[in-house]
Amino acid sequence: MKEILVILFSVILVDNFVLSKFLGICPFLGVSKRLDSSVGMSIAVTFVMVLATAVTWPLYALLLARFGLEYLQIIVFILVIAALVQLVEIMLKKYMPALHSSLGVYLPLITTNCAVLGVTILNFDNGYTFTHSIANAFGAGIGFLLAMVLFSGIRQKIEEADVPETFKGVPSVLIAASILSLAFMGFSGMVEGVFGK
Repeated sequence: MKEILVILFSVILVDNFVLSKFLGICPFLGVSKRLDSSVGMSIAVTFVMVLATAVTWPLYALLLARFGLEYLQIIVFILVIAALVQLVEIMLKKYMPALHSSLGVYLPLITTNCAVLGVTILNFDNGYTFTHSIANAFGAGIGFLLAMVLFSGIRQKIEEADVPETFKGVPSVLIAASILSLAFMGFSGMVEGVFGK
């Protein structure tokens, strides 16, 4: 149980995929203008991360690694992720059409979201068991949600602020993202200190 808590704490705060590893930046910058679309996108990404991990871990361990086909890992993982994103898109279109339309082009981009692919690959690079991999994927999704919600609030404040003309738009967004990323660097080293890893 302690190992799962360390993985969760680490991937949410210390090794946040968006703010520390800089994976999944496209939806982070593109969908974070409004809180509702940020939360919706984060839930969809979390769902895909956990499902992709649940499918790719046994595929890799029981099929690819057993028959020496590890070099096909990225292709197989992308195909699994693409199928899962299609499932999520169909479900959102049917049950939550408002969220589906607000996510727009960014929903299909989950297929090529490097954070989702990164989670599935790093599970094996870190030597995680199936349970640890699921915890890592769930924690990465929660970390993605945290980054999106925080940045959504920051972007709303930026839009209300009196920003100099040269910093309006993309420059102020990138500066705010870098400051938020620097703030998360303050969590580095906490896993070893708190959990004695």
